[in-house]
Amino acid sequence: MTATAIAQIDHTPVAEPNVLTPLAMIDRALSSGASVEVLEKLMGLQERYDANMARKAFDAAVASAKGEIGPIFKDREVDFSSAKGRTNYRHESFGGIASAIGPVLDRHGLSYRFRAGQDGGRVAVTCVLAHRDGYSEETTLAAGNDTSGNKNDIQAIGSTTTYLQRYTLKLALGLSTTDKDDDGKASEQVPVGGAAEAAINALRQIEAKPELERWRSDNDKMIRDLDQNDFTAVRRAYQNHFASMEIGQ
Repeated sequence: MTATAIAQIDHTPVAEPNVLTPLAMIDRALSSGASVEVLEKLMGLQERYDANMARKAFDAAVASAKGEIGPIFKDREVDFSSAKGRTNYRHESFGGIASAIGPVLDRHGLSYRFRAGQDGGRVAVTCVLAHRDGYSEETTLAAGNDTSGNKNDIQAIGSTTTYLQRYTLKLALGLSTTDKDDDGKASEQVPVGGAAEAAINALRQIEAKPELERWRSDNDKMIRDLDQNDFTAVRRAYQNHFASMEIGQ
């Protein structure tokens, strides 16, 4: 019987030979009876040296892990109808991402966790990606509660939190899904009529939410008079542009 073992990868950078490290300098200073002031400066230098080595180990681990992470598939479908029409798209679940990256991150000494907070109707999520040597980086996104699909208040908060967990984790690791990750923008790629195309181009030039809301109010009748394909394209373009403003705040 043969046993297969997974080798543990050590990403800790190794000091070059014949290079006097701060720790070696501290040893020499102690041996020579250096003053407290000199020792304090050398200890500060050692702390900066350790922090720099930890950052390099983190960068190396993330780069290696990204090279091993396999495809992440869109394994969930959103499909519901409301007074505004039908919403249908596919996206990757948080569980699917975690299953794909978990074993790889473990092998490279990486882990992640989340912090979340709420301010009024907005939820902020921070993904903390950390390495076993002590270095970590944070990625934060915030958005309004997801009230689509007749969700109650708790479901709206939970939906936004899960959404932001997915995206902060993907941003922290630089991940993408196997096909175009549009979370509902596919309809914008469908050929549309001239009026719908002009409307989409106009709303994309708007940079503030109040202006975007005024644009929608001013053009509501025109949008409702479009055929189903054009109406869906404009509506989703509006929703996606509005969501990007929420995240960018």
